Amino acid sequence: MAENSAFCLTAYNPKYGMVSRYFVYKQALLKEAEQLVQKGVIHEREDIYYLTLHELREVISTSNLDYAMISKRKEEHKFNEKLSPPRVITSDGEIITGKYKRENLPVDALAGLPVSSGVINGRARVILNMEDAELENGDILVTSFTDPSWTPLFVSIKGLVTEIGGLMTHGAVIAREYGLPAVVGVENATKLIKDGQRIRVHGTEGYVEIL
Repeated sequence: MAENSAFCLTAYNPKYGMVSRYFVYKQALLKEAEQLVQKGVIHEREDIYYLTLHELREVISTSNLDYAMISKRKEEHKFNEKLSPPRVITSDGEIITGKYKRENLPVDALAGLPVSSGVINGRARVILNMEDAELENGDILVTSFTDPSWTPLFVSIKGLVTEIGGLMTHGAVIAREYGLPAVVGVENATKLIKDGQRIRVHGTEGYVEIL
């Protein structure tokens, strides 16, 4: 019965099937990567993250790799991490810009989109990589954006601020499910808010105050 239920979920919800097997795929690929490390083909397991699946297959088959390609892609990745993506971009690649029309905001308030109601004060934890997350109960997560891999962090936080997002993006949806005040689309939030600062998140009105 359980197997039939799993089959039905996978058949009618492809995303469920993909996510439920993702960890298994990743572990299998990392095992192959460990062998490449032992052979001296790559320096560390995570180097395979900079190869396409086709390229990885070739490297595994031949045990041959021009490591300069990995180094170049790592540098490109570091450069791209410093870029600030636009708040809105269409499927055609058009970037849409604009400003929030908020005349009644407190002085120096950071405007955004209200996606989960409530008002909360707390310590801001500015986190750009989930692997670096060190949260305590009651902290407010400030980041560029979240995806499903960030969901476990929502158990500890009591508020959310992101630079990117809308009413139906991951962080907004999970914040509402957990009843956490949240404001998204706050431009340069991870730069304007310093890690450890006390902030107030106005999830109903859509702005953040640095206290």
